Amino acid sequence: MDTLQVKVWRGRTDGELVAYEVPRHESQTVLDVVTYIQRHLQPDLAYRFACRVGMCGSCAMNVNGKARWTCRTHVAKVAAGNQLEIAPLSNLPVIKDLVTDMSRFFDKWVQAKGQFSGERTRRDDFARVQPDSPRRQAADAGIECIGCGVCYSSCDVVTWRPDYLGPAALNRAWTLVNDERDSKRAERLRAVAGDAGCHSCHTQATCTERCPKHISPTAGIAGLKRMTMKAALEGEL
Repeated sequence: MDTLQVKVWRGRTDGELVAYEVPRHESQTVLDVVTYIQRHLQPDLAYRFACRVGMCGSCAMNVNGKARWTCRTHVAKVAAGNQLEIAPLSNLPVIKDLVTDMSRFFDKWVQAKGQFSGERTRRDDFARVQPDSPRRQAADAGIECIGCGVCYSSCDVVTWRPDYLGPAALNRAWTLVNDERDSKRAERLRAVAGDAGCHSCHTQATCTERCPKHISPTAGIAGLKRMTMKAALEGEL
């Protein structure tokens, strides 16, 4: 039977890579590899997963230096020969082994005013948004984000300046400023127009390249740059 030579991060920020030998199988995912190590070789290995089908995003890790969903990443596509290196997501504190503290990531969603805020109540009629309207189509392009953190881990700007809101939070803001039902558009634009907001993006597009849902946070951030500039010129900010 073929085997994989796998190095896995153990410990916290000051940990180290530990080598394991794992049987290799056809159609094997990286999450399968991590699960095998935890169940058969290292019972106290900490990692995070839930759905295993690319819906929850909780299994994201760095695989051979790139952030990926491990449940939907097949070993055959990423292994360098029979070598794998698995580490926790970058730009986030490590709790233990492959588990990172996502608090900072989601706190930035809050800072970017990433919560929908409507004015209608249950006594009002349903809001009707034309599916072919430009704003609806702009929101649709980014709405499928599930907060896996792959883009955040891949963003060099977050590495350089930890206060930067990051691609996921800004993508969420972009979907909401294009939602005709939302009532906090101006407040949200003010939140993302600051020094650590959309104008800090260097448009390297690594977030777009790595997004497993094929979203383009880069496009949304560019849209926010245009929108905040227009609002500033018109005296709205």
